[in-house]
Amino acid sequence: MQDTHSSALAALVLRLTLGIALLAHAALKIFVFTVPGTVGFFASLGLPAIAAYLTIFGEIFGGLGLLAGFRTRLVALLTLPILLGATWAHSGNGWMFNAPNGGWEYPAFMVANAIALALLGAGAWSWDNWYAKRAA
Repeated sequence: MQDTHSSALAALVLRLTLGIALLAHAALKIFVFTVPGTVGFFASLGLPAIAAYLTIFGEIFGGLGLLAGFRTRLVALLTLPILLGATWAHSGNGWMFNAPNGGWEYPAFMVANAIALALLGAGAWSWDNWYAKRAA
């Protein structure tokens, strides 16, 4: 038996934490590493500059979408390439994220969170739920 109140809370917590983490990583790329620095890092991995811009864009708008609960399942799925890319980028650094240059377990955990959120949906306290009730 599934407790709908607990499920709604679980979805909210998952949405907020994943959304905040995405926004925090976008802010890190913009304000700490700077956009040119981020582009340079992506280039050092053999990725084109556009990948850095798309990642920052995806983290900002994906994070905002998740915070609002806007098209949550789709947004969670759309963040997967970013999160899988981060897992790949950190894969050579070892397991723990406190390793030099960060390990891969945190990005992999974020992948699992995005998949869980795509399966669970936005929950009761979301734009998706408000819109579904309004449209009915």
